[in-house]
Amino acid sequence: MTAPAYPLGSSVHALGISENAFSLLRDLIEERLGIFYDNGKRDLLADKLAQLMVGYGFQSFLDYYYALKYDADSGRYWSELMDRLSVPETYFWRQPDQFEALARNIAPCHLQTRKETLRIWSAACCTGEEPLSIAMGLAEAGLYPHKRIEIIASDASPAMVERARKGIYGERSFRNLPAGWRERYFEPTTGGWRITPTLHAGIEWRVINLLDEAQVATVPRPDVVFCRNVLIYFSDSAIARLTATLARLMPTNGKLFIGAAESLTRLTSNFTLDEIEDSFVYTNQYVH
Repeated sequence: MTAPAYPLGSSVHALGISENAFSLLRDLIEERLGIFYDNGKRDLLADKLAQLMVGYGFQSFLDYYYALKYDADSGRYWSELMDRLSVPETYFWRQPDQFEALARNIAPCHLQTRKETLRIWSAACCTGEEPLSIAMGLAEAGLYPHKRIEIIASDASPAMVERARKGIYGERSFRNLPAGWRERYFEPTTGGWRITPTLHAGIEWRVINLLDEAQVATVPRPDVVFCRNVLIYFSDSAIARLTATLARLMPTNGKLFIGAAESLTRLTSNFTLDEIEDSFVYTNQYVH
C-alpha cells in the first residue's frame, strides 16, 4: 500500500511535532535505519513524515510512532518511510579512482592468485549507477562478464531498487561518464537510455537495510564492498554497528570503499586505511 498524496492546504500543514514525539521518532529511525536527525533538522523530519502520516490516516506523530514500533503490519510503513528518506542523487563513474583500483589491481590480483569467485557488493546502490559503473570499469579492463566475478547490488529503499532493475537513465546520470561509454554500454529508449542486457543481467538486485543484521547476513561473503555516501547520514553508533557487521561478514583482508566525505579513522573499527593505485580503501583486519 502506498500512502496517497495530499493536496496543498490540507491538514498536514497544521500538524506540529512535539519534543517528545520528535525524540521518539528520531531515535527509532536511527535504531532501525541508522539515519540521524539532530535538533536542527526537526522540521525537516516532520515534513518528510507528515505526508505519510496523513496518507495513512494517523492523527498525530505519536500515532505514527506507535504504528512503526508495534503494528503487526509495520513492514509496509517502514518500506514507505525508507523510500521517503532516501537521497537519490547519484551518477555514473562517481569517484572513478575507486572503480579503477578495483579493475586494475584488486580484481586481477584476486583472479590470478585465488580460485574462489570474486564477490563485489554495492551496499547502497540507490538507482543502480554505482554497480553498473563497477561492471563498466571491469568490462573496460576485459574482466566482465566473467564466470568468477559476481556483483550484488542492494538498497534499503524498494523504490530505488525497482528503478535500478528497470535500468533506464536520464541525462543527469551521464554527466561524469567517459566519452564513448554511453554509446558502448547503453541504447536509446523511451525516457532515456537503457543499460545493455549483458551488464544489467549480471547484477543481482536486492532490498537490504544495512542495519538489519539478518538481512545483511543473507549476502554471500563479499570480498569487496562499496558503501559510499551513506555513512554521512548515519550516527557514530550506527556506523560502529555497521562496520562491525561488515567486518564479520567479509573475509580477512577484504576491501571496503566509502565516500570521499566519509572516514572511519575517528572511530574504533576492524578496518585499517590503505592506498591502492590512487585510491584510499579500508582493509578488514577481523580474523575469523
